[in-house]
Amino acid sequence: MVTTLATEAPQRLDAGSSLVVMRLRLIGQMEAWTLASSSVLPSGRKTRALLAVLALAVPRPVMRARLADLLWSRRPDEQARASLRQEIHRLQDVLAPAGPGVLVVNRDSLSLRPGAAWVDVDELMHATAAHPASLALLDGELLEGMDGIDPALDTWLATERERLRGRARQVAEVMLRTQASPDATIAVAQQLLSLDRAHEEAWRALMRAHAARGERGLALQSYDRCRAALADVLDAAPAPETVALLEELRGSRPSAQSAWTSPASDAAPAPYAAPARRGAARIGIVPLAAEGGEAEARLAAGLSDALHVALVRFRWMVLVSGSAIAEAAGPPGAGSPTAGSSSGVPGGSSGAGATVGRDAALRRALGLDYVLDGSVQRAGGRMRVMLRLVDLRGNQVVWARRFDRPAEDTLAVQDEVASEAAAQLDAEVLLVEARRAAQMPAAEEDAYNLVLRAMPGMVRLERLSFARSGDLMRRALALDPSHAAAHVWMAAWQMFQISQGWAPDAAAVLADAAGNAERAVMLDPLDARGYAVAGHIRGAQGRRLPEAVALHDRALVLNPDLAMGWALSGATFAYLGDAPEAERRLGRYKRLSPLDPHAFVFDVGFCLAALVRRDNAAAALAGRAASALHPAYSAACKPYLAALGHLRAGEEAAVVLRRLLAIDPGFTLERCLAASSFERASDREHFAAGLRLAGVPEGGGRAG
Repeated sequence: MVTTLATEAPQRLDAGSSLVVMRLRLIGQMEAWTLASSSVLPSGRKTRALLAVLALAVPRPVMRARLADLLWSRRPDEQARASLRQEIHRLQDVLAPAGPGVLVVNRDSLSLRPGAAWVDVDELMHATAAHPASLALLDGELLEGMDGIDPALDTWLATERERLRGRARQVAEVMLRTQASPDATIAVAQQLLSLDRAHEEAWRALMRAHAARGERGLALQSYDRCRAALADVLDAAPAPETVALLEELRGSRPSAQSAWTSPASDAAPAPYAAPARRGAARIGIVPLAAEGGEAEARLAAGLSDALHVALVRFRWMVLVSGSAIAEAAGPPGAGSPTAGSSSGVPGGSSGAGATVGRDAALRRALGLDYVLDGSVQRAGGRMRVMLRLVDLRGNQVVWARRFDRPAEDTLAVQDEVASEAAAQLDAEVLLVEARRAAQMPAAEEDAYNLVLRAMPGMVRLERLSFARSGDLMRRALALDPSHAAAHVWMAAWQMFQISQGWAPDAAAVLADAAGNAERAVMLDPLDARGYAVAGHIRGAQGRRLPEAVALHDRALVLNPDLAMGWALSGATFAYLGDAPEAERRLGRYKRLSPLDPHAFVFDVGFCLAALVRRDNAAAALAGRAASALHPAYSAACKPYLAALGHLRAGEEAAVVLRRLLAIDPGFTLERCLAASSFERASDREHFAAGLRLAGVPEGGGRAG
């Protein structure tokens, strides 16, 4: 008998615990109550957002810099910090009825005392297929009414909402595959479709279950609803196995009503196996619209070509030829966004309709996943370029950027804009593709999609999701050992495993990572990312810095717009002791991709370079900023901690050291120095002295 998702009370609520002093409801309209039923919900939306961010981070602290960026991203740093201080005081006042010590305020971070609050989101995240009752808490959207406070908070909120629904979807999927009766399957399938109405496995389970109950009409109706949902959400048609099931229900094959089979046996017969999905995103660049005269027209045409050249260097993208795009899209500028239209497209609403029609035609004619379009205009002595990327599978703008440049040198404008746009699109499209892959039915798995599914868990750096990412990478390599990108990202995963202190045998994992990187380079010698990762492994972990430099330089020759290549090579030069060259390369990465999602890794290079220059204050500042981007990344803590030690910042160093030891309990000075890649003895000694002053445990013996 099925346990539905909305029948039992939550299992983990312990309101009588001496630690729990308040309840927080973040799903739906936000609520905050003490155990005596007194409301402690802040009145201001930003104060509520501050409380919500802290609640979702428990037990980890949240750096003040991160909070300021989330809530006041459009203000200067000093104003944002001052505003944050005011909100902290307001939050302390409103939480006072819950008792002392609920809000833990430190110099650089804030947190809620672990165990002080029961949070509905935490309850739901602990649901399992065996104990699914707390999924009933998901009766609304996370933090309804909190949109629009700040663009950065909106982005964070979208990520948290997807994380929450993803967990509920994961539990419901496991439940669906274990039901033993049609009635139970229908109940769970309907719950799963309420979370994801384009979940094709749930639709097939619903079709089978209705057929097994003799409800052939409802089974056929479920197919029609499935087809409509897929077209609406994904702009896709049902998979071959879904169509095969429809044919079976219509009687062209043996009746589905003859016997009930569990959704776990969802594999289609061999003739209906889904074809392997191609391993790349298909992108088309629509000829840019030119507002003005001949100079703008030349720049628009040249920039379109420069964008194509820049993007084609990213090997996991497929760029459709400009002539094919121009033929399918119509005249240059048709439906492209312009700066002079409030709607963002020429001609207002009619322009929007033309854009939608153009995009649909491009998807039908060329099978595109994305189109990049935009406009060029001159204003005085300035040239403005506006670009946007549209995901055609959902008709969503997933990236948009405005570039303002001096108008004297149009060739320089073309090169700069194309380089920066390509670097940023590389990161953005990978994120979009990863989210899409996470929603794909298991039957459509291939190496490309398995790697994409692994990426979010890899960079989240939570032990369970990180381990699952490794499993997905291994499955990808088992399916396709010749997939170069799978070897690259497996090597990257192994590097994270080593740096976090999670490798069971660091030397063996390092050797395997080096083998994966070398295999990737051999399989695709034109992929710059493979050389960049191979160089990082040789340098940052293997202490073979001259070889690392050669690999990094090869990567940057192949793709001078690869932000990762500049950042990782910058770290290599820091280890060599060449701080000026390190900072030049790191600066190039930052100009190319100032909001890179992997900045928490790349920005550690700034901290290393400052340590090499013996500018401990700058190193601490850079380390603090990198660590704020991802407090769970241990590699950012180590040079940051060394700088704090030299500055005698004992209180801050103690906080960072506790965080580092929570991530890697076996971390010692001896082990750290054994793995250190600093080439010069003086740099190693400076690093060691800082760590020792910061209180890092020595280990088996003094080193360095």
